[in-house]
Amino acid sequence: MSRHQTMAQPDTDKVPATPAGQRFRIRDHYEVGREKVREFARAVQNHHAAHHQGDSAHALGYPAIIAPPTFASVIGMTGTRALLDSVLADYDLSQFLQTDQIFESYRPILAGDRIHSEIAIESIRRFGDNDFLVVRFALSNQHDEIAIVGSTTIAARRGAEVDANMTDVIENIMMQGRPAESDTATLPHDDTLIPLDSSPLTEPAHYENIPVHTLPAFDELAPGDQLPGGIFRLTRGDLANYAGVSGDANPIHFSDYAAQLVGLPTVVAHGMLTMGLASGYLTSWLGDPTAIRKFSVRFSGFVPVAADAASTVEFTGRIKSLDPDTRTATIMLGGTSAGRKLFGRALAEVRLR
Repeated sequence: MSRHQTMAQPDTDKVPATPAGQRFRIRDHYEVGREKVREFARAVQNHHAAHHQGDSAHALGYPAIIAPPTFASVIGMTGTRALLDSVLADYDLSQFLQTDQIFESYRPILAGDRIHSEIAIESIRRFGDNDFLVVRFALSNQHDEIAIVGSTTIAARRGAEVDANMTDVIENIMMQGRPAESDTATLPHDDTLIPLDSSPLTEPAHYENIPVHTLPAFDELAPGDQLPGGIFRLTRGDLANYAGVSGDANPIHFSDYAAQLVGLPTVVAHGMLTMGLASGYLTSWLGDPTAIRKFSVRFSGFVPVAADAASTVEFTGRIKSLDPDTRTATIMLGGTSAGRKLFGRALAEVRLR
């Protein structure tokens, strides 16, 4: 959804009781496939060997290849879809905008892991015509160890008038991974979500002191130090590939017609793809993908991608602060494309040897 899109005022009389505070477990686990990890790493252009080769993961102390830092977004797609189809069904899917994303890593996700997910609607706040929904999630592995905790913030309009052409887009342009509405009567009831009580998600009380093997050492850095710049190229093919690998089938990422219907000048890259590129930029500097402890982004711009030319995305980084007790650094990241800022705020907390 474009930030410039205009929508009708919501009919507040029809707004149902807020689902904030509801918590769910995803019924089935997600089995992390080795080739899926490799596909995702290629899709976000993260070429660190530990995402592709077992020997390189072993050298970092892990028995299988390591999923890239934003891989959790693929796992979370199941829960997000289920929420939008049931608990949050009053919102129109064509008028969502992701504004913030946070990943907090307690241990890496590895190929072969069986990931169990919990998801909670943490809050719903109304500002003018917009509802801001904060959805929090926790991913644990087959050993009941929390791997990732995070949150997604979404801006949405409820009760907005939808352009009639958008129905055609959904019917004729979107990837056909879901049954047509006319077929749903013959399908079993969707019980993806198991309701839980309203207690907060379980989160670890502290981080484990897992060794890291970073290229920069803590004692070599000082606040204000600049990271080397990073440059990535994106084509329409990259966007189509990421849509398939990630499961994000929003047509604004591959159809000019759909993009223009919501007020965008052309097809734009996924926000989570740009975050994935940024995490690869960090990983390249760190030399150890497991060193990223927390990564948070507030999206403020988009990467336009023309049909006949690649777009360039540039990243910068600066050491904001250092904590000698934990040997961690807080890094402020910048991202630009075509002179446009991509992040309103992007911070990473990383561990250093």
